Amino acid sequence: MRVVHYAAYLVVRSFVCLLQALRTETCQVVTAGLATLFADVFKIRRAVIDDNLRHAFPEMPERERRQVVWRMWNHLFTLIVEIAHAPRKIHDTNWRDFLVLHNADTLTRLGLGDRPIVIVSAHFGNFEMAGYLLAILGFPTYTVARTLDNPYIDAFLNRFRSRTGQHMIPKRGGYDQIVEVLARGQIMTFLADQYAGSKGCFVEFFGRPASTHKAIALFALANDAPLVVGYARRQKRPLHYDLVIESIADPRSGEEHVSSVPGLTQWYTRELERVIRAAPDQYWWIHRRWKDTRPAKKRQKQAA
Repeated sequence: MRVVHYAAYLVVRSFVCLLQALRTETCQVVTAGLATLFADVFKIRRAVIDDNLRHAFPEMPERERRQVVWRMWNHLFTLIVEIAHAPRKIHDTNWRDFLVLHNADTLTRLGLGDRPIVIVSAHFGNFEMAGYLLAILGFPTYTVARTLDNPYIDAFLNRFRSRTGQHMIPKRGGYDQIVEVLARGQIMTFLADQYAGSKGCFVEFFGRPASTHKAIALFALANDAPLVVGYARRQKRPLHYDLVIESIADPRSGEEHVSSVPGLTQWYTRELERVIRAAPDQYWWIHRRWKDTRPAKKRQKQAA
């Protein structure tokens, strides 16, 4: 298995080296070709993607839905190109050439305060670049991520993630580290649109129940941490982003949605849905996000 993993790593590294040798304009031609293969020729995960889009946008014409599918694949391949090129092109002296920072005063106020912060995002925009860019701005984050099965590729990806000061915490076995980070008043970030199993907190996401991890809201409430919805949305060309602080839920506000784990989970899920609706081609519709393995009686009870 070790040999197989290393061989796969060499293939990935060779592909990344090829991308780095090409101009980004040339890479755009490559990503467009790959998007056509995946969306129109091989129709990779077409059934899952179509089902997700039909439920999320029932009014969307089929022709437009096909365009969203193609643009989604192009977006995913462009994300890889950006990861390959970013370390050589974006750094702490020229980030203004690539980044438009929205709600900078809010980010500064929170980042320089003495309270911990919980940032939630989704598989939207270039989520890998979000933590990379925040660290360049002087706000290093701790990010929970699943350890890849291939240890060589996992180490390679984490070298990119940590290049500017982002710290990675494994999804399994990282609870104590998360508690320590929040206790020190630092920034934790989570991708909050991942399936959490039958015991997760089921909230409405694009009109369907979606199992969501309870821990994110619990961490915010238990540590008096403002919960921030943020993202890095690509502009019209690669490596150029809007880094956005979209909305904030503060446990001290006394608002109804911060009074419970289900309420806070539904709040940030609704906020993420609103963000995704504005640019659906930058979201990963390839996930089986709406699996529901609960017994029928339990589903009916919650629906009532």
